[in-house]
Amino acid sequence: MMKENLPSDPAAPAFLFDLDGTLIDSVCQHVLAWHEALEEMGLSLAVWRIHRRIGMSGGLFVQALGREIGHPVTDELAAELQQKHTAAYRRHRQGLRPLPGAPELLDRLSRDGIRYAIATSGHREVAEPSLKMLGVRPETPAITRDEVKRAKPDPDLFLAAASRLHVPITIAMVVGDSVWNLLAARRAGCLGIGVLSGGYGKEELERVGAYRVYKDAADMLAHLDEVGVRIRN
Repeated sequence: MMKENLPSDPAAPAFLFDLDGTLIDSVCQHVLAWHEALEEMGLSLAVWRIHRRIGMSGGLFVQALGREIGHPVTDELAAELQQKHTAAYRRHRQGLRPLPGAPELLDRLSRDGIRYAIATSGHREVAEPSLKMLGVRPETPAITRDEVKRAKPDPDLFLAAASRLHVPITIAMVVGDSVWNLLAARRAGCLGIGVLSGGYGKEELERVGAYRVYKDAADMLAHLDEVGVRIRN
């Protein structure tokens, strides 16, 4: 279980973690949920195309969908799609698991007084079970889509997370699995760390600005010195 953050060095790094595909093994569930929602409404989009857009804002997803199907998507259709996606995701949620090393990484940071927050494009009702699964305590900042004007690749989520930690965004580091996370990190003005656990390749993540790329949270935990974390014995 997570432990309460200890007082930390103001010059120490702070981490802003994405949730889906970074800490929770949920990308496939989101892809299937979107696919089911589209099929229910008589729309067809290849699964791989959906996967490439997981992590981006719902508005941009709908904009991309309009391009794929050849005509604009109305606000009413977009709202219905979002509702159907949420319902389908609930049906798949029983298969969710933390990604390897994710709870241990967060626990290590807590015990060493390293500040961190969660910033997810998901709504609070969708994110809450995953946060509980990770053992994230109520005092840990967790910014969801409900709290910002725009989601990734806009920087709003990460800017809000840094503000909640009371740290300048320039000393924070975003940890994410998709190009949308790392693009948002660049737009926010901070460093980005990529993980491969969401299905994007190392080269893709590096091209959009990741200065370190790890296989997953467990691999990052084993190399915390590379991102400036001094481990307490």
